[in-house]
Order: sequence, then C-alpha cells, then structure tokens
Amino acid sequence: MATNNESIILEFLSAQRGCTSKEIYELLSDSISYSTTKRILNKLVLQNLLTIDGKGKGTRYAVSPAFELLKVLDIEKYFEKEIDERQIKHSFNIEIIAEVLNKHSLFTKAEIDKLDTLQKIYESNISQLSRTEYLKELERLAIDLSWKSSQIEGNTYSILETERLLKDKETASGKTKEEAIMLLNHKEAIDFIIKHPDYLNPLSVSKIEDIHSLLVKDLAIDRNLRKSRVGISGTNYKPLENEFQISEALSMMCELVNSKSSVFEKALLSLVLLSYIQPFVDGNKRTARIVSNAILINYNYCPISFRTVDSIMYKKAMLVFYEQNNISSFKNIFINQFEFAVNTYF
Repeated sequence: MATNNESIILEFLSAQRGCTSKEIYELLSDSISYSTTKRILNKLVLQNLLTIDGKGKGTRYAVSPAFELLKVLDIEKYFEKEIDERQIKHSFNIEIIAEVLNKHSLFTKAEIDKLDTLQKIYESNISQLSRTEYLKELERLAIDLSWKSSQIEGNTYSILETERLLKDKETASGKTKEEAIMLLNHKEAIDFIIKHPDYLNPLSVSKIEDIHSLLVKDLAIDRNLRKSRVGISGTNYKPLENEFQISEALSMMCELVNSKSSVFEKALLSLVLLSYIQPFVDGNKRTARIVSNAILINYNYCPISFRTVDSIMYKKAMLVFYEQNNISSFKNIFINQFEFAVNTYF
C-alpha cells in the first residue's frame, strides 16, 4: 500500500503537468524533510508511477502514462460504492493494449527480483526430483487448478470430490452433470498443455480458441469467437460487441504477449486481457487461467494452481481492471499465487 506521503505526492502530481522536487517538498515540508521527499520520488519512479524529465535542479516529475494501470488501489474501499455509483470506464479501451501495456512494464524491479528468486527455488526443487516424482506433483497441482478454476465459476465440488472425480471418475452425489464435465474438461486441457508445452508459443487466436474448445466440450456453451453482446455480472463495463473488433483486439493481445521478453508479463497479460476482452460467450476466465499456465509451463516456469485465492477477491480484482484498467490488485494475486505454488508443490 502507498504511504500517506506517497499518496499526497501522487494526487498532487495527477493534477499537474510536472513539478520539481523543491515544489513537491514545499507541499510536504511540515511533515518530512527534503531528503525524504527525494527518496519517495525516486521510489515512485522505480515503481513506474512517475516519470522524470530534465537533469539536476531542473528535473521535473510527472505521473507516468502507466500510473492509472499500476497505482495501488484500495479494493475494499472501491467496492463500498454500489455498481451504479462507481465512476468507471464503460467501454473496452483498445489504448490499454496499443499504448500503455505495449510501452510499460507491469512489474517493478523489486517484484521481478522476488519472482526470479522464487523461480530459482522452483528450478532447484525440480532438479532434485525424478521424472516420476515431478509428474506426480504436476498431477497434484493440476487437480488443485481444475478445482479452483471451476470453483471461481460457481462449481460446488469440494477439492476431495474433485480428486475422486479426476482420478477415479467417481461423481459426487447431489452435483450436476455439468459440474463434473467442467472439472473433467479442465483436467483434459491441463493434460494437453503438459503434453504439448509449446502449443501456445507463439500465442495466436486460433490456438486460444482450441483451448477454449477443450474447456467447454459437452457443455451448452458456443465455441469460437462470439458474434453478439455479452453482459458481465457485477459491473456496467461493456465488452466489445462486434466479432471483427473482438478478433482484432485478441490479435493485438497475442502480438503484445509474444513481444514481451518477461515470462511473468506474458503470463499475467494473458490472464488479465483474455478476461477483459471476453472473446467467448462463456468460459473466458477459465481459458485465461489455462493459457496463462501454458505459457509458464512452456518456459519451464512454475505453474499456478490459484488454490488459496479467495474467489470473491479474484472477481473483484478482475472487475477493477474492467472498470478502471488498474492491474495492481490482480498483480498482487498473481505474485502471491506464484509464491504459494513454488512453496507448496514440487
């Protein structure tokens, strides 16, 4: 979370075209020293929240074009307002892909350092496992991912019931046939990307459609890109309606993901943007979670089960991106779940 002084500086600069450190210090001089002001400014630059222009005493600070994307947002306070009271971006914003995400990193240096350290732990762990042991752990993660991804979508199977279904094909009493199919489809999709780890490299619209088809098989859900409008519960955000615009946005997303050098950025962008574009009538977030994991697996990175994520918090973080194009809450979920996966599996 941003400190009070950081929040004051960011709010002040949001209303200005650019200010020197002296001008910003004058705003805060009653509470902190000039050297502390400079440290805060340098920290906010490293977090990609501020940009600098000029040198020496003429250096001016301004909010970054990525400020709205990356600024820390109090998610609980945000949802204190009801759906019709929130000031939101109602329509799909193509510029978030074409301009902001294309030109700015999602992660700070500190965040990348943390993720890289966790990845090294994962690599060390799996180097000590036999192939059989590794596949056994991957199976455990796949069951957890199938369960959690389905639970986020309203599936009522417990994790133990899911394990019995996926291992022994034993359905749980009192559950619908569709719930069992959803879980089995998840496992089939995960097994597919494990068997074909490079299938989504490079990422393409047709390959995303293939993953979606696996996830909605034998369910009453249309395959292929949607041709009509779709509403999202809990928000007034309206995704694109035109099939050609949806295809274009999805192609731009694939181009963006393929252009990124950071595997973590590739995985997070797929996770968020597939949900934001909503290219299918249903099954978008499920597809996003599998595609994101396919990217991690292809590059020999630790996959993510999302097992401990709170389903409501997951949906809220996604809604914040829909409505404000702010990724801070969802990025925290991604980092925390990657850490959980490294420390729990393998």
